[in-house]
Amino acid sequence: MAKDERAERLAAALRENLKRRKAQAREQDDGRVPDAAPRDETA
Repeated sequence: MAKDERAERLAAALRENLKRRKAQAREQDDGRVPDAAPRDETA
């Protein structure tokens, strides 16, 4: 069903967003200013 596909894409996007935010937080902890993360437009 389309709703299932949409839910899968949303879940994947949220996982990627979380990974990106965690990486940025780690960089800030290291005292570095994180570069703007490239958008993942593979969906």
